[in-house]
Amino acid sequence: MSEKLEVGSIVEGKVVRIKPFGAIVSLGNTQGLVHISQIANSFVQDINDHVKVGDAVKVKVLSIDEESHKIALSIREALPKEERRPKDKTGFGGKSGFGGKPHRQNTDAKSSPNPAGEYFRPQSSVSPSSDFEEKMKEWMKQSNERQTSLNKRANKRSY
Repeated sequence: MSEKLEVGSIVEGKVVRIKPFGAIVSLGNTQGLVHISQIANSFVQDINDHVKVGDAVKVKVLSIDEESHKIALSIREALPKEERRPKDKTGFGGKSGFGGKPHRQNTDAKSSPNPAGEYFRPQSSVSPSSDFEEKMKEWMKQSNERQTSLNKRANKRSY
């Protein structure tokens, strides 16, 4: 199946099909998949914005599964190093937060101008089980009220 292909090699192929999850690339006598996450360095909403059927693309062979005859490819990894951005833990292409500013933990939500600070502050005064119990009671009450209302409407129609 892949006599000439080796994992890690960069080869040229031609896009033959586009699916919502990736692009199928012909590599001569075989085909491989470039997953949507391997199309570009940035977030890819629509693959058609990046590649078209018939485009010649350079791809890096990520893996070859002889049993299932599947080849995983990457356009992103085939780019020159200066064009690739290192992927960090945040998933924002090397930035630690929005706008590239480092994220600071908000320890005092009341003095902070950030309105979301209150949301992210730990709530130690409320136990999870009692909070759940209260929510469940409220839900049961609302559910019973709705069911009673539906039963009343059904009874009126049957007369």
